[in-house]
Amino acid sequence: MAETGAVRTDPPGALARLPGRVPFLAADAALAAALFLVTLGPGRVADGTGFALQTALVLPLVWRRRAPLAVFGAIAAAALAQWLLGVQLPADAALLVALGTVTARASYRSAWAAGLVAVTGAVLAAARWAPEDRFLASAAAMTAAVAASALLGANTRIRRAARAQRLARLEQEHDERERRAVEEERARIARELHDSVTHGLSVVVALADALGHARPADASAVTARIAETGRQALTDMRRALELLQDAGPDAGPGDDRRSPPGIGQLGALCARTEAAGLVTRLRVDGEAAGVPVAAQLTVHRLVQESLTNALRHAPQGARAEVRVSCAPGAVTVEVTDDGRAAGTGRPGSAGRPGPARSGRGLTGMRERAAAFGGVLEAGPRPGGGWRVFVRLDLGGAP
Repeated sequence: MAETGAVRTDPPGALARLPGRVPFLAADAALAAALFLVTLGPGRVADGTGFALQTALVLPLVWRRRAPLAVFGAIAAAALAQWLLGVQLPADAALLVALGTVTARASYRSAWAAGLVAVTGAVLAAARWAPEDRFLASAAAMTAAVAASALLGANTRIRRAARAQRLARLEQEHDERERRAVEEERARIARELHDSVTHGLSVVVALADALGHARPADASAVTARIAETGRQALTDMRRALELLQDAGPDAGPGDDRRSPPGIGQLGALCARTEAAGLVTRLRVDGEAAGVPVAAQLTVHRLVQESLTNALRHAPQGARAEVRVSCAPGAVTVEVTDDGRAAGTGRPGSAGRPGPARSGRGLTGMRERAAAFGGVLEAGPRPGGGWRVFVRLDLGGAP
């Protein structure tokens, strides 16, 4: 019956490189040829006039998707000539195919006009060729065929519109995901830079302050420590920036890219912090080798930021303790400082939350912990000092 036409899409593969709409023309030509052969046979086309009308009814279907209105008009004109000549042909079904194409592809006004023309043709055909007592039944049957063809075309139009909306929505969602990914990447890089550079600069400032009170014999050692810490801060900053790009094909043995810091580098981190004036003790329980690289980087950054805050707020001679426990499926991190100067027993500023303890640094730490399903606990300890505790769920590792 009525064929409403396929959704207009670019053909895949080699067909996409063919000029114009050759694939569509080939498909419609095959449809026209099949309809011509099905409706052609003994007793259907009696003479040359019938053959010419048969051709005029079916041949325009080759261009039905390129010019649906023109094709419908040509087939309707051939059907009118057929009616005037009194030649009844099964190829009239081509008018239903053309009507479905118009309904699917042309404007609503054109679809209504084509439907009205087709219904008029159905009534005229029933009036001329239906038996006298079967006019109403024949007219109703042909009108129903016209309505079915129009409904099939309308259904194709609705499905095409829904598909276009779905594709537009998917494209919008894709763009939104890309935008969020860019924002998250920028925030991640900002946290990396904040954690690494802030820690390095805090150690450098503390060592520079100590340099003014150091003995001449110790000055060179403090200066060397400042230079070493500065180089380490620059290396960490480069590493944070290089997270944005993959190692290129030209990366060779001399490439300065290294694996991100993890639990194994906590000893060096604590040593630098202690050299800057904060006595730091480290304790690692369990096997760190089974902890994913991303989780180890998070642990390192959490400890680094915690010690940086302690270095800023705790008085000279205060003590800090770092405890990392690695268990199957989880890692716990606890960093505490006593907030007291050694031998004084008096609480230092670490017992009071300051801007650095409750600002961007803690916000970044909470975001790092949340990435692994952890909740950061940070606050003053009873009697003075500060405590940071977090448990990372390795089962939810990104």
